[in-house]
Amino acid sequence: MSAERLAKIPEVDLDPNGVFKYVLIRVNSKDDDSYVDIVRGYAWAEYHADIYDRVAGELERDGGLDCECLGGGRIKHDSAAKKIHVYGYSMGFGRARHSVSTEKIKTHYPDYEVTWADEGY
Repeated sequence: MSAERLAKIPEVDLDPNGVFKYVLIRVNSKDDDSYVDIVRGYAWAEYHADIYDRVAGELERDGGLDCECLGGGRIKHDSAAKKIHVYGYSMGFGRARHSVSTEKIKTHYPDYEVTWADEGY
């Protein structure tokens, strides 16, 4: 059952435009060793923890899942130009592995130019 629940969780959810914070979250099954890493980025978040707290709270509410934040950064999303750039870090959670986040974003946005860099805040 956990694998089915994990498969239903969208791996990427980003605001359509702007520069905003993002987090890379590992969602673990409490029933077995399965997990999925997800990327969430929203302009409404003042802090990376705002995103993590909301997403983890929603996913953990029904039980069976446990979340951990693997790090954060920023995303510059330009939907008109079909470009996404991942960079920076989170003061609270540290730097996410942008290469992992970028691969997930490329799968979700196959017609976009998706880049990343460890530089910047």
